Amino acid sequence: MIKFDNVSKMYGDKAAVDQISFEVQEGEFFVLIGPSGCGKTTTLKMINRLIPLTSGYIYFKEQPISSYKLDEMRWNIGYVLQQIALFPHMTVRDNIAQVPLMKKWKTGTIDDQVNRLLDMVGLPHAQFRDRYPSELSGGQQQRIGVVRALAADPPVILMDEPFSALDPISREKLQDDLLRLQSEINKTIIFVTHDINEAFKLGDRICLMNQGRIEQIGTPREFVESPKSKFVTSFIGKTDIERLARDCVTKLPFDGRYPTVDAETPVSALYSLLAEHEQLNVTGADYLGAVTRPSVFEVLSKGGTV
Repeated sequence: MIKFDNVSKMYGDKAAVDQISFEVQEGEFFVLIGPSGCGKTTTLKMINRLIPLTSGYIYFKEQPISSYKLDEMRWNIGYVLQQIALFPHMTVRDNIAQVPLMKKWKTGTIDDQVNRLLDMVGLPHAQFRDRYPSELSGGQQQRIGVVRALAADPPVILMDEPFSALDPISREKLQDDLLRLQSEINKTIIFVTHDINEAFKLGDRICLMNQGRIEQIGTPREFVESPKSKFVTSFIGKTDIERLARDCVTKLPFDGRYPTVDAETPVSALYSLLAEHEQLNVTGADYLGAVTRPSVFEVLSKGGTV
């Protein structure tokens, strides 16, 4: 669906994105992650030509993005921002209807689509379609931003840290809603975040970037079980300081073939041991159980605080 072939973006003599190549499959939830300034948002914005690439090729449906008319291409790629930027003088219905109107959809078709999408994201259309943005909470406004990106039924959705400004409860609820919605609509979603927990929860695959280059692409499980560099291990470990071995315990009998770790050992310190051993025995005052790769992965993928 989307393919990067040796793509770079230069600002003077500095490479914001440095010769990256990857492919996003149709229907995949693909997450771009990395520290600030790593190039993830630049990568996202090059897809719909908000930022022009310097060299290489980006393909959309097997054609270079440069071969599409700009408005035609953007109509086929929905875009959700951190700053939702709803038009304050327009109702929810009119905010959502903008791209369908540009594509000259019939009024009845637009209204049916608005109603259907509002209902899908838990905002009953009879209650919300005639409200104004100022009458909505932050979480409700962000749902409208998602619906607006979906309104013209594009095959691809780009999402640039859409939930980062929300409180933790609203953020987790919207993550859950997005997963449920994706199971129904099966779009190709490319999602930027700086939060490894969010990436693990949402992504089918994750692309970790650093200084404009790709450090690793893989499933959440592959990141946990087979980190490809010290940077990958370190980046994952930054979120695991409060996650301890005891929180990943699964009820398995003690097995003397495997190493024993203390219950207060940070999860980030377990990665190298779990790369060599199928499980680790966990002890506190007494034997508590075992840590396995799946049990660590389950804790990380839930994104909870432990």
